[in-house]
Amino acid sequence: MEPSRAPSLWTDSLGRAAVRCAQVLLVLALVACAVWGLRQLKLVVIPVLIAAIVAAAVSPVVSFLRRRGLPAAVATWAALLTGIGALAAVLWLVGRGIRNEWDELRASAEAGFDELQTFLAEGPLGIDEQQISAARDQARELLASDAVQSGAVAGASAAIEVVAGVLLGVVVLFFLLKDGRSIYAFFLRPLAAGHEERAWRIGNRSVAVLGGYVRGTAIVALVDAVVIGVALVILGVPLALPLATIVFLGAFVPLIGATLAGVLAVLVALVANGPVTALIVLAVVIAVNQLEGDLLAPVVIGKALALHPLAILLALTAGTIIAGIVGALLSVPIAAVAWAVVKEWHGTSDDEPAPARRLRWRASRGRPGDLRGQAFDRASAPGRRTEEGDAP
Repeated sequence: MEPSRAPSLWTDSLGRAAVRCAQVLLVLALVACAVWGLRQLKLVVIPVLIAAIVAAAVSPVVSFLRRRGLPAAVATWAALLTGIGALAAVLWLVGRGIRNEWDELRASAEAGFDELQTFLAEGPLGIDEQQISAARDQARELLASDAVQSGAVAGASAAIEVVAGVLLGVVVLFFLLKDGRSIYAFFLRPLAAGHEERAWRIGNRSVAVLGGYVRGTAIVALVDAVVIGVALVILGVPLALPLATIVFLGAFVPLIGATLAGVLAVLVALVANGPVTALIVLAVVIAVNQLEGDLLAPVVIGKALALHPLAILLALTAGTIIAGIVGALLSVPIAAVAWAVVKEWHGTSDDEPAPARRLRWRASRGRPGDLRGQAFDRASAPGRRTEEGDAP
């Protein structure tokens, strides 16, 4: 009787629930191990992910140049060098603006700090000069401490890693733009024809989501930066161009990036121009955030992202916990791609049944197992092939 009871422990409702819980725990353990391994290889993983996202956004430019008759290498170099040149020009303009207006901002900051000190000493808080001097001394001791010095050394090591990661990312970006589809087809060689078709559909959809997200976010960020930058220039706030650039970059962090950049602009306006100007800048930042949330983001990137704000918030929080600011930048597009993969896993074309599309796909590919790096155009059904070498 005892041996016959043993199987029932796992076949009743409680046993099935226990088996399912064990499976969930096993999956969570595998995910945790994968995340830990990726964090150990962050110097490789992060540049590759960033390069893939940028390649998805820039690949239409390379395809456009190739359709105009340029070779793949020339089109890739033209797009890559144009992007690097534009980034270098922006950094030069930002550095020039900071250098030209730094003395004025420092003088305004010192004056603002003196006013704050006077308020603390003579205002309702009743903080005397001795307490303020003690706080200053503690700040100096903290800056001269071993912890800060070791942090500076760690910062220098991090800077070296950043330079190495940028160089690796540029190389990976070049090859993804030039041979992206061939690289993707290489990884799909072990798949059967039916699974390969679905893999191409997933790849095309993922690239469309990434490209739409990056281009849409860039448009929204540009609008935010232009409006806030023009307001800062009109109000005479120093460092208007650097602050507008920070707003542009901050908009790539969903939900909170543009807001934090706007708060920085308000603080600079408060220090340099006083509370009235700071309140005006704050009103402009709030209006821009409302415009972005109610109109720009839903229209420009809502369709490409297709994620609920709660999902965006959870992805943003998880990415920040795992990888800091880089995780905050990458978590939302990765979550959008993951959701696109889930939707495309059993998806079919909208304009024809799956069997007909599969037959046409096989006919266009030659024999079912022939994989030579030729893929499908994102704008058409997966049966149409495009130039070899485009990003997947």
